[in-house]
Amino acid sequence: MSATTRPAAVAGLFYPADATLLAGQVQALLENVHTTEEMRAPKALIVPHAGYSYSGAIAASAYARLRPLRGKVRRVVLLGPVHRVPVLGLAVPSVQAFASPMGEVLLDTMALAALADLPQVVVDDRCHAQEHALEVHLPFLQSALGEFKLVPLAVGDASAAQVAEVIERLWGGDETLIVVSSDLSHYLPYATAQSVDTDTARMILGLRGDLDYNQACGATPVNGLLLAARHHGLQVELLDLRNSGDTSGDKSRVVGYAAFAFYEDENHDR
Repeated sequence: MSATTRPAAVAGLFYPADATLLAGQVQALLENVHTTEEMRAPKALIVPHAGYSYSGAIAASAYARLRPLRGKVRRVVLLGPVHRVPVLGLAVPSVQAFASPMGEVLLDTMALAALADLPQVVVDDRCHAQEHALEVHLPFLQSALGEFKLVPLAVGDASAAQVAEVIERLWGGDETLIVVSSDLSHYLPYATAQSVDTDTARMILGLRGDLDYNQACGATPVNGLLLAARHHGLQVELLDLRNSGDTSGDKSRVVGYAAFAFYEDENHDR
């Protein structure tokens, strides 16, 4: 693999490293989601980023909504928090592609160039190298959308307004999908997590962009998306809300997961 490609860092840990096993698992998760022809295609999603055995079914509830967009979405703007290497602002990588067991995903170099003048956007490969928050979504996106180009943004110390400015710059039309990666509460007892996560979901449904890190590890990119969603008059739907106690069975210390879809109002004056 060339130095122009970021290798998959958590294949075999968060999801299967074997392409056939991975494709089968993702397809099974997507097919387990009940969808109808009448469902609207989303402009943006919030999805969790844990191992597939923990949050894969919750993520699938969002990615199943992308079926009508296959062949239409040509660019995915993917934002998620940094877990390993801190960064000031929003970091983009210098590589030309991200590797996945299901094939490489090319980066949208034109979109990245369009961000170059924003002071909060920096080039930093270190925070991308081992970060799982973006990588785990690639197999779902590949399965749901087929071919697309990626704009990966690792979000560190930034304001919601700075994140929203980046999202606005790349908003585009029907060819662009925005995905924010975030889990919810971390390591609370089951009942406490349910209460906290329910309140967080209410805030997101109300487009209240003042979440903190106790509510969502991706609070910064989520808040930025909510700011942009208010500006564009998006409508938001909660698709699934559970925690690792529901999916793994251990209810002593759980992590919360939710999936949301954001839809454009055709009557909104943009």
